[in-house]
Amino acid sequence: MKKIIHFFDKLEDKVRTRLSHRSIFYAFLGGTFTIIFWRGVWHTADILEAKGGIWTYIFYEPNTIVWTLALLLLTGLFVSIMIGDRIILSGLKHEKKIEEKTEEEVKQEEKDIKSLRSQMTQISKDVEEIKILLKK
Repeated sequence: MKKIIHFFDKLEDKVRTRLSHRSIFYAFLGGTFTIIFWRGVWHTADILEAKGGIWTYIFYEPNTIVWTLALLLLTGLFVSIMIGDRIILSGLKHEKKIEEKTEEEVKQEEKDIKSLRSQMTQISKDVEEIKILLKK
């Protein structure tokens, strides 16, 4: 099972990497597949509602809005799904949206993050050495 998951994880990485260089096509493809997926969910809910009983009550449209909104708010997904974390963060930081950044800017950001991580690692080591010296 792990091999299958690993295979599809690597395949997804390759596909995502190739598509990320064609953002408009990637957006169109992603949007289309997302709509088709939700169409399937919608029709499944309609089929269950038509079965009657408790399903009619659960999937009655006004009830669906209430219980799904409650669950989305409870799980913290409502704002994330409706707006997106990156949009919120870029707005708070007055940054460009990620899709507006050039590949060069993204690579530079990655370099900066790696540099900061190595500096933090060095600082952590220095603090540990100072603690040892102070204990002596």
